[in-house]
Amino acid sequence: MGRAIVVGAGLAGLSAAVRLVEAGFAVEIAEAAAQAGGRCRSYHDVQLGLTIDNGNHLVLAGNPAVARFRRTVGADTPLAGPDHADFAFADLASGARWTIGINDGPLPWWVLTPSRRVPGSRLADYLPLAKLLAKAPGATLGQRITAAGPVWEKLLEPVLLAVLNTPPTEGSAALTAAVLRETLLRGGKATLPRIAEPTLAAAFIDPAATWLAQRGAPITLGKRLRAIETKGDRLSALDWGDTWQELTDETIVLAVPAWIAQGLLPGISAPDVHNSIVNAHFAVALPAGAPPMLALLGAKAQWLFAFPDRISVTVSAAEDIVGLDREELARIFWDEIQRAYGFSANLPAWQVVKEKRATFAATPDQDAKRPPAQTRWNNLLLAGDWTQTGLPATIEGALRSGETAAGLAIAALRR
Repeated sequence: MGRAIVVGAGLAGLSAAVRLVEAGFAVEIAEAAAQAGGRCRSYHDVQLGLTIDNGNHLVLAGNPAVARFRRTVGADTPLAGPDHADFAFADLASGARWTIGINDGPLPWWVLTPSRRVPGSRLADYLPLAKLLAKAPGATLGQRITAAGPVWEKLLEPVLLAVLNTPPTEGSAALTAAVLRETLLRGGKATLPRIAEPTLAAAFIDPAATWLAQRGAPITLGKRLRAIETKGDRLSALDWGDTWQELTDETIVLAVPAWIAQGLLPGISAPDVHNSIVNAHFAVALPAGAPPMLALLGAKAQWLFAFPDRISVTVSAAEDIVGLDREELARIFWDEIQRAYGFSANLPAWQVVKEKRATFAATPDQDAKRPPAQTRWNNLLLAGDWTQTGLPATIEGALRSGETAAGLAIAALRR
C-alpha cells in the first residue's frame, strides 16, 4: 500500500486525496487554514446573518470531473440550475433585455432562430466563431477574432470575462477553445449552469471531508507547511513549524496556491500575475418572476445570482474597482440590482468580499508558465487550477488537477 501526504485541502487537494484513498493509499491531509475548501469555502457571515460562499463559483452540467468527484464522495445535495441553457442579459445603459436560448443538442440551431440568438445579430455573425475552436498556441482572443459587433458585445465578452477572469481580448485563445469544445460545442445540455445551493461546502467540501474521515484520512486543519528540504531528486523532509517530518517512501501532493508553492520551492515554474474578483451579498429575497442568474452590461456588477435568502454579485477581472471602499461598492451594486430587477428598497444587510489574487491571469504568457503535475523531484506532485489542466482557473480544472496528481502517484506505485 502506498503512502501520501496531501498539502492543501482545497478542491485540488481533496480531489487528489479522494482518488488516492480510493486506490488504497494511506493518506495524510494537512490544511493551513481553519477550514477546508480553499477559495471554495463557505462560512457564516455575522454582518449578513447568513451562511455564504467565499465566491459565486459556477460549474456546468457537462463538467465530468465535477460529476465524478461528487458521485464518489456521495454528495447528494443537488446543484441548482435551469432545465435548459437559457442565459438572461440586461443592459442597464440602454434598458435592453434579452435571453440567449441554447438548444439542448450539439447541432446549434439556436443561432438560426432570432428569438434565441443575440438581438441584432445575423447568422453570418456567428460563422467567424469557428476560428475560436482552431488550435492557436500563444495567441490571444483579440488576435483570433474581431472583438466588435453584437455577438461579441452582448454574449462573448461578458461570458468569457467570467470564464477567464481576464479581459477577453487579452485572454488565451487555446484556453477559450478548450472551454468551448467541452461546453457550447456539445450543446445546451453540457452548458447548463449549475450553482451550489445552499453552499459550496454542502455541495463539495463537507461530503468529501466526511468521506475521507470515514476511510481513515481526516483533514488536519491549522497545519501549515513552513519549508521543504530536498536531497538530490527527492524531497527529504517537511518542516511544519512545530514538527520536522522525515520522509521515507511517501508521495507528496502539493496542492497550495501558486505563490505559496513557489515560496516553498523557488525552482518551480508558476503563473505570477493574478486577477481579482469582487463578490457582494445582499440579504434580500429575489423578486417574483426574476431570473435567478442575470448578466449585466452597462454596470459595475457583471453577474447577479439569486439564492433563497440573498442576491449575490460577481465582478471578474475587477482591478478597476477592487480598491474602492466596501460600502461604496455595496451602494453601487444595490442601485444596479434594483434597476436590473425593477424594484425599490432600502439597502439591506450586505457583505463585500474582495479576492485580490483570485485566479491566475488567463493570458497566453501566464498559461505558458503553468507547470505539469510531475516535477523534477520524483516524490513530489503538484495540483491546483494553476497547473497545466488545459482549462482556465475553474472548479473543473482544480478537480482534474487532483485526479492527475493521484493518477501519477498510483501509476508510479504499480511500476
